[in-house]
Amino acid sequence: MDNQAVLYNDQANTLRTINTRTREKDGIQKSSTRVFSITSGKGGVGKTSVVANLAVLLARMHRRVLILDADLGLANIDVVFGLAPHHNLNHFFAGHLDLESILVDGPEGIKILPAGSGVQRFTRLDPHQKLRLLDALDSMNNEFDVVLIDTEAGISENVTYFVTASQEILVVTTPEPTAITDAYALMKLLSTQYHEKQFGLLVNFINNEEEALDVFRKLTMVANRYLDISIDYLGSIPSDKLMIDSIRKQKVIVELFPGARSSAAFESLARTIIQEPQHMEPKGSIQFFWKRLMNLNSK
Repeated sequence: MDNQAVLYNDQANTLRTINTRTREKDGIQKSSTRVFSITSGKGGVGKTSVVANLAVLLARMHRRVLILDADLGLANIDVVFGLAPHHNLNHFFAGHLDLESILVDGPEGIKILPAGSGVQRFTRLDPHQKLRLLDALDSMNNEFDVVLIDTEAGISENVTYFVTASQEILVVTTPEPTAITDAYALMKLLSTQYHEKQFGLLVNFINNEEEALDVFRKLTMVANRYLDISIDYLGSIPSDKLMIDSIRKQKVIVELFPGARSSAAFESLARTIIQEPQHMEPKGSIQFFWKRLMNLNSK
């Protein structure tokens, strides 16, 4: 076993022994930073819009939110918010800037770590770059209650890295058969190769709730037969022409059209995530903010 693998195993073993403690601050119950990877097997399912709208709503609920754009070759979270950052994660991975220097302010006090676009060099991170990002996030002066990682679609090595380093996984799909198939393929890979057992499911672009529940039933039926995983249904987002208008205007729909059906659905999703019990048991893989978990445990 090489030194890199030894380091990964040592950190994973440390995580397994940690029992995090909650704390009170400003009347809101706090615990370790919650890190969600929002991912999908197929592109075009509205994953980035989910991240952006969810971030705004969580910030309104007094959570300190960080978005990490992990689509390192085709980034667009900055476009959704109408931002034009001068620096991005490419500058960090190239060793030119630290993470603090590329942080961008978004609406409602959200912080964003933007990625680059059209640069292939960092679309496959090496082990050293992965550890640098892990350490840099842990060393940031800012503290966050929630980190939302917007992964690229598919099953690339970058996707599996960011997903396995997150505490919680939210898979976005649509009722389209190819999107359902790809969502299952992603969960199958993460289960069989990376031992992930817990997934949240969000069904986007639905015509009615029964359509979303049908997607959930199909995925659950196949998963129960062939995989040892648990899929939690977190809700659905209806198809909404106003969403197209908000994207064109580079504003999230919960800001531009707060009375829209999809805005209400995003609010329901945000409340569900806040109310869901946090997955306190560290996974058997390296995780973001593991040092903070250790610090909380020592208080």
